[in-house]
Amino acid sequence: MNYYIEVIIPLSLPKTFTYKVSEAEFQYIQRGMRIAVPFGKNKIYTALAIDLHQNAPTLYEAREIHQILDEQPIVNEFQINHWFWIASYYMCAIGDVYRGALPSALLLESETIISQQKETVVNESELSDDEFLIYEALQHQSSLKVQNIMDILNKKSVLPVIQKLLHKNIISLEEEIQEVYKPKLIRYIRLHSQYQTEANLIALLDSFNKNAGKQKELVLQYFQLQAQERKPISVKQLTESANTSVAVIKALVDKGIFETYYIQEDRVNFAQNQQENKLTLSKAQQNAHDGIVKTFTGKDVCLLQGVTSSGKTEIYTKLIEDYIAQGKQVLYLLPEIALTTQLVSRLTKHFGNKVAVFHSKYSNNERVEVWQNVLQQSEKAQIVIGARSALFLPFANLGLIIVDEEHEPTFKQQDPAPRYHARDAAIVLANAHQSTRANGELGGAKVLLGSATPSIETYYNATSGKFGLVVLKERFGKVQMPEIELVDLKDSYFRKRMKGHFSLTLIEQITEAFSNNEQVILFQNRRGFSPVLECLTCGHVPQCPQCDVSLTYHKYKNQLRCHYCGYNMAKPTNCHSCSSVDLETKGFGTEQIELELASLFPNKNIKRMDQDTTRGKYSFEKIIDGFKNREIDVLVGTQMLAKGLDFDNVSLVGIMNADNMLYHPDFRAFERSYQMMTQVAGRSGRSEKRGKVVIQTYNPLHNIIQQVTHNDYEGMYKEQLYERKIYYYPPFYRLIRLTLKHRDFEKLKEGSMWLYQVLKQNLSIPVLGPEEPAVSRIRNEYIRTIMVKIPSDASLQGTKKTIQKVLNSFEVVAQYRTIKVTVNVDFY
Repeated sequence: MNYYIEVIIPLSLPKTFTYKVSEAEFQYIQRGMRIAVPFGKNKIYTALAIDLHQNAPTLYEAREIHQILDEQPIVNEFQINHWFWIASYYMCAIGDVYRGALPSALLLESETIISQQKETVVNESELSDDEFLIYEALQHQSSLKVQNIMDILNKKSVLPVIQKLLHKNIISLEEEIQEVYKPKLIRYIRLHSQYQTEANLIALLDSFNKNAGKQKELVLQYFQLQAQERKPISVKQLTESANTSVAVIKALVDKGIFETYYIQEDRVNFAQNQQENKLTLSKAQQNAHDGIVKTFTGKDVCLLQGVTSSGKTEIYTKLIEDYIAQGKQVLYLLPEIALTTQLVSRLTKHFGNKVAVFHSKYSNNERVEVWQNVLQQSEKAQIVIGARSALFLPFANLGLIIVDEEHEPTFKQQDPAPRYHARDAAIVLANAHQSTRANGELGGAKVLLGSATPSIETYYNATSGKFGLVVLKERFGKVQMPEIELVDLKDSYFRKRMKGHFSLTLIEQITEAFSNNEQVILFQNRRGFSPVLECLTCGHVPQCPQCDVSLTYHKYKNQLRCHYCGYNMAKPTNCHSCSSVDLETKGFGTEQIELELASLFPNKNIKRMDQDTTRGKYSFEKIIDGFKNREIDVLVGTQMLAKGLDFDNVSLVGIMNADNMLYHPDFRAFERSYQMMTQVAGRSGRSEKRGKVVIQTYNPLHNIIQQVTHNDYEGMYKEQLYERKIYYYPPFYRLIRLTLKHRDFEKLKEGSMWLYQVLKQNLSIPVLGPEEPAVSRIRNEYIRTIMVKIPSDASLQGTKKTIQKVLNSFEVVAQYRTIKVTVNVDFY
């Protein structure tokens, strides 16, 4: 009788694959275990077992597995089902979801190992120089990797040489799979067992001569530490407290007085931060908390709409307490890695080492440790804080998912696949964890969405009764909402009331804040010094050779840089078109604001927070801690500043130019502008004193700017909802965007037209396109987009099936096979 397993391969393949196993392996393997399997000619991949059966595949001969990598499943049933839902809903391959979900250290890849064929007789005189070098290296070591051969020959193209040696039967290749994750081992020290008796110990201390003073001192220091700590002592701890070197310890180990041993430890540990402090909520917060608990008895999802600085985090903390008391796991999703810094310090003070963090700035090994702690339902990972990827962790006992700042566009993954929305996927995941409880405890997994400016879709779902809604209208401690002042830039330039990009009003407010020892935040949603460098003689603007965009000037590095593909060049001294030296920058970014501020306030410490200054692992922490500790006077930044940061000494927020957000070619431009300006304004006046916000704009009477000034979310919502209904946009219509890319403009044009016409024939709903996006070429690939609008009464699944059939037939057409098509469901 034959036995088979069904596996997912971590490649962009839409289906699962069947492999043959022995009866013993069949009995041992469980769903969710990793299996090394051969795939293709000679590659080995880490596949995931998702089913065991006895049905042979009909289209191909099942191959045997290579090896079983796990003793226990590392992925659970909830995850497997959730991944299949993501693949189906977001129209991507299950292999993409699997690859995106697992930390890459758990996805072992095969490495080609080259070894010598012992039985072949080699005539060294027939070998070329390169071949001889490889052959000679194999005489000294049993095997080589491709990288080793590159180093030996000092060239990158080594495959032809390897091919020739293979042809001559001098070498053989094999694929070897290697474990990437390495546990962190800490070296500890203890006294040898023979010195445990008092008599031997006294004899030992007496045996140290005058020259061994440091060694004796170290032994005495060891006893002192042991008496204080009453727990294992690490080598590092002992050398630091005795102020000595590792060499002294080594000498004592060599003499057999001490012995060293290793203990595995997690790379990230928050235990030391815990302070037992009782959480007390204000009356408004308590009412909101009770409202959420009451809502959860009837609904699985609740929206908490609380104005900025209303103390939503304290309400979340109280809810987390409720679920932790029941032994449940809690997932806290944040839109930006920068926010984890502040939140971790707040939650670890309350919950200590029950908090784990999971996001892409953590190393592979750190992420694997969090994965294993969640899998084992360890106390160290009862609360997981993370960006959208934390959604894929192996929760088995999930009680609550908090999606903070749920309106943020960063919750939607854009590239690569799976292009999922973390908020929507979280609601589906919580639904899978539902369980019925008769004893009055909080039911299965619930979702709490929090925002001062909810997305229109979420607010629509809340007001129409699909989600619960709890509103928190007052700031914590009865602090007033900030006073917002508009500055008309047109009028200010005309009256000569400007210094660079600063109006005199803004300069006066900054000066006043400094005189009160308060801090300032300035917002400009564009990084770099200036987006355009223009020749004043002929009007030429340097463009990226690979993309359809102008190069952004970065003064700090004195280079022009493309923000799409990373292409850069030194700033030209003269025009590339007419050789004129009259070059001028147009527009401004965060770098320019930082430099202008430095000239206006030379004695103040000014820092910038954007993508350029926060590339390092701890760069967020350094800037945020510096600002919180009041070492930084002004923080200039992009939209990173708009996402829930809490600084109690900020009295002034300046928005340098409100207009560049309003006029994006996007149906969400007005909604996003309102959200961003309101969120940035909310960073001001978060303690006793009322804050101030200065918005510089050319269009102070614009509806959105007026709505921000009067904090009129309802007005903005109703206006935008009315327009969405007329023009067939969410929440009334679902959107699917197809993006086509190819290097040949004509082929792309022809292929996109073919796809559009077939979709139009097969779908009786609006299909728009093929359209050239605002940036129609990136990395030398031309781009066309087609948009499908699906009304709420049409079958979503049926429409997707039709689109998939059309895409399958598009792939079959020979001349269009090289056109890349990506599908983005709910791309907003």
